[in-house]
Amino acid sequence: MTKTELQKLQLNKLHSTIWDIACSFWGKMEADDYKDYVLGLLFYRFLSEKVEKTVAKFLAHDEVKTYQEAWEIPEYREGLQADLVATLGYYIEPQYLFSNFIEMITVKKEGFEVELLQKAINQLMESTMGQESQEAFEGIFDDMDLTSTKLGKSIRDRNKLLSTAIISINKIDFEHEDAEIDVLGDAYEYLIGQFASSAGKKSGSFYTPAQAGRILAKLTTLGKTKASNVFDACGGSGSLLLHVGKEVEVANYYYQELTTNTYNLARMNMLLHNVGYQKMHMVNDDTLEHPAFLDVEMDVIVANPPYSQKWSSDEKFLEDERFSEWGVLPPKSYADYAFTLSMLHTLKQDGRMAVLLPHGVLFRGGKEGEIRRKLIEKNYIDAVIGLPTNAFFGTSIPVAIMVFRKDRETRDILFIDASKDFVKEGNKNYITDESVEKIVETYENKDTIDKYSYLAKYEDIVENDYNLNIPRYVDTFEEEEPIDINEKRAKYRELENKSKELDEKIEAFFKELGL
Repeated sequence: MTKTELQKLQLNKLHSTIWDIACSFWGKMEADDYKDYVLGLLFYRFLSEKVEKTVAKFLAHDEVKTYQEAWEIPEYREGLQADLVATLGYYIEPQYLFSNFIEMITVKKEGFEVELLQKAINQLMESTMGQESQEAFEGIFDDMDLTSTKLGKSIRDRNKLLSTAIISINKIDFEHEDAEIDVLGDAYEYLIGQFASSAGKKSGSFYTPAQAGRILAKLTTLGKTKASNVFDACGGSGSLLLHVGKEVEVANYYYQELTTNTYNLARMNMLLHNVGYQKMHMVNDDTLEHPAFLDVEMDVIVANPPYSQKWSSDEKFLEDERFSEWGVLPPKSYADYAFTLSMLHTLKQDGRMAVLLPHGVLFRGGKEGEIRRKLIEKNYIDAVIGLPTNAFFGTSIPVAIMVFRKDRETRDILFIDASKDFVKEGNKNYITDESVEKIVETYENKDTIDKYSYLAKYEDIVENDYNLNIPRYVDTFEEEEPIDINEKRAKYRELENKSKELDEKIEAFFKELGL
């Protein structure tokens, strides 16, 4: 069995296991609600096991071998608290470890109580207060409401449901020695994707399909091995930033997101993927009204902003450093370029930015047309890439990638039409690995490929009145094969004769039956 086949086998088994966990909540609440409990418990298990592993290293050469024993000795307890906070940003007392919950439920049969989990979370959060890690953890479990009647009308019902979920989550083997996958990371990403799929637009707003994320990451990191500052101003689940982290070594992750629930989810996601709290610079606020990190120059920017969202377009923004140089604001009905220009303002001169946007930004006129013309005249647009329709959660519209650079040496713009490169899975179109590689290779080499890509000269763009609609540059028209009229006529006559023969046979049968 090849490594790829083994990975697929392990992923399928993992997905089956974790979906069974989610199913324990079915019938009690909507998918977008039980997401908070499943992911919250998964995250708590991760934090708990992180503490156990770290303590084991601290005590490796001590006479005191267990966390529980060390905790009962005051000087050890104080030292462990300080070391854990310095290393992980938090600590969890032995009695509140996830493994202790499992022992209570399965071995001691004492019965697990929701109140114990709430105390555990409260203690964890208190351990971060006043520490450098406070911002990374503050309010991160707020969406997992353990007092909600959605878990059950009585405390007994809540205890039972959470006990079942805890046991199920414990069945996932995060670190089996033959694993060819990132078990924990893949579990988390799979759940986020499944909740996005089942919950529609509400969840789709924070999740970008993995293949699209891979394309953005690869396009923006070509030729790089390290990146000082990576940014997503519409951060969602944080998956786009993590994709960049898989391509290059990242020193600092910058993130902004308006929706609190999604912001909490992203912080979990980053920590689960072993991004240290020291590298996380994350803000829960409106990107357009209250932008963060304007004083930070970004090496890489990736984003999937909400498509064609309304915004104020207030004239005050003409005095804003992000928009003043353009002399025009995006219209109230379409904030696509508002997000784009806001992020572009922080891009380093030699940085690269890739943004997922609706096709309307490529050809709409008015204020958007004027902004597009100025972007082209400033020579900031490097490539336009069309992706398949129905490939994203929450929308079936076609989406394009716009790649921006400020240090371009030529004025050519590469157009790629990858809209037909997909396989259908269920009711979605899935971008294949081959398509990802083809897009990146074509972009890197600036290739012109018949019916797929075209490197348009600046004069071509001007001649098209600065319209960047992909079909204007990439001709994907396929001529139909010529039809032989005589052959079709002969086939029709043959079928007609056969039809008459059948009618005569049926008529004969009727006569024999006396009908």
